[in-house]
Amino acid sequence: MPMQKKKFQSGEGARYVTRRAALNKLQLSLKDFRTLCIIKGIYPREPAHRRRAQRGKSGIHILYLKKDILFLLHEPMIWKLRDLQVHLNRLRRAKGMHQKDMIKRYANTIPRVAIDHVVKERYPTFIDALRDMDDALTLCCLFATFPKLKSIPPNLIALCRRLTVEFMHVCIAARALRKVFISIKGIYFQVELKGQAITWVIPHNYPHEPQKKQEVDFYTMATFADFYSTALGFVNFRLYNNLNLHYPPRLGSYNAERLEEEILEENETSDRVAALNLPLLKTAEDVEDPADAELDLDTFAMDGDESKAEEARKEYEKVRKLKKLFEGLKVFLNREVPREPLVFALRCFGAQVSWDETTFPEGATFPETDETITHQIVDRPDIEKQYISRYYVQPQWVFDCVNARELIPVDKYFLGTPLPPHLSPFTVEYRTQRYVPPEEKALTDPSVIVNKDQELLDEISDNDIEDIEDDKKESEDETMDADDEDLDEYDGEMTEEQLAEIKRKKMKVESGTPEVINKGKLRREMHQMKLLKEKMIQKKYRNLYKSMKSGRMKREKEIKLLKYKRRIHERTSVENKRAEIRARRAQAATLM
Repeated sequence: MPMQKKKFQSGEGARYVTRRAALNKLQLSLKDFRTLCIIKGIYPREPAHRRRAQRGKSGIHILYLKKDILFLLHEPMIWKLRDLQVHLNRLRRAKGMHQKDMIKRYANTIPRVAIDHVVKERYPTFIDALRDMDDALTLCCLFATFPKLKSIPPNLIALCRRLTVEFMHVCIAARALRKVFISIKGIYFQVELKGQAITWVIPHNYPHEPQKKQEVDFYTMATFADFYSTALGFVNFRLYNNLNLHYPPRLGSYNAERLEEEILEENETSDRVAALNLPLLKTAEDVEDPADAELDLDTFAMDGDESKAEEARKEYEKVRKLKKLFEGLKVFLNREVPREPLVFALRCFGAQVSWDETTFPEGATFPETDETITHQIVDRPDIEKQYISRYYVQPQWVFDCVNARELIPVDKYFLGTPLPPHLSPFTVEYRTQRYVPPEEKALTDPSVIVNKDQELLDEISDNDIEDIEDDKKESEDETMDADDEDLDEYDGEMTEEQLAEIKRKKMKVESGTPEVINKGKLRREMHQMKLLKEKMIQKKYRNLYKSMKSGRMKREKEIKLLKYKRRIHERTSVENKRAEIRARRAQAATLM
């Protein structure tokens, strides 16, 4: 007799295990199990049939794949976590017994859980690590802005700050910045390294308010930060070696005799490196700057359509010009503007930057009184002392120039002037599925004019409109008189040729009567045809069609809402302009 299969011994019931069963299998606490899963990249799964996966139990349980738990069973980091737990128990017991010598001994010998091998395991190639740098940089930039907190070790905050500064130096040396966008969450940056687009967010420099109730699980975030900081350290080391830069980063030109002096000045050098305004030390003196290297695009014989190759060549030329966007510019930053994002964006394209030494003492290269400054970034309505030899612009000008890939005229960014809309460069791929504002249409299509018709109507007065109507009447009378003159020219009998010529002059195209279409009836017919088509969908695809339909309706609703908001905005702006014109006219009348 063959052995009978028992229930839930195969299929969904055998593939999944609950979190409680996983803890019993690994003999770990819930805290250590979460840490291990985060570092190894193992997360709960959603089964196809939850009732079968839970072996007939009702409710919703956290389920993991059984293969993942067996994979964790052979992880050597489990023993490190167990040793760490034992060590912390000994330290806690020594504190309870007031044994000062044992407390000092245990505090200085806490075992460290190394995760270097996990990083190499999760990212077998360098390109794989670059693809996952979005979350790593965003989280490290967030931790770099944190103050001293009890739930986060201070050395982790300092490490995240150092790694993010090192990565920004790599982007400056390679001139890899491509897109920038300022949002409520922070400033989005996108760079291109080794053909991979990396996008991250730098939070705005706001002070952190102390929370009475801790609403964020900082321990879980710190676990992610531990792993991502380790991975970012590997990536920075590889990028520095590829660009022939000394790692850890040092400042100054290549000089073997001064290398030891730079290493001794650790604290001073770290502040100067964080300024992002000075070139880094290279590993060799005769190494060419990778940003200045002029490389030609390879060409291959194409059998088919060469449109893609032509687009690639055009994009290559655009990027080549973009890398030298701010070359030759000398920019000074006022004390009220965000220094670090602007220095990063300007130096990525070859500009020279400086600021007031009282705001940040390290890295300032020239004073405000320098006559060779071309632009000064100011974020206030007016400034007392101004120089004729430079432009005073608002910070948005820098980011809009980067997104437009050209130097935009500065007349719209002067002090006190209302700024143009700051458009996001990250929505180009989804142009057909989103609302496109008129300003963006004007950038892509020069024929589109934004709010010009309404401004012209506001400028034209009633008398001007009457003059235009009188001109139209005069032109019509002139055409009638011209026809009468043509008839007077031929006195007496007219030949057939003369009559045909007069008829040809009088020929004109008259507008026909429009066809009356019942739009309501047409709409009902189209709706009925659509319902018939939906009934022909197979049963297994109906749920998929419903989800696609709901998503499309949701996007259409969002587009309609944005268009409605736009109409309200234009209406209020027109009303405000008219109110200003009336106020000026009333003021002029009172003065007269």
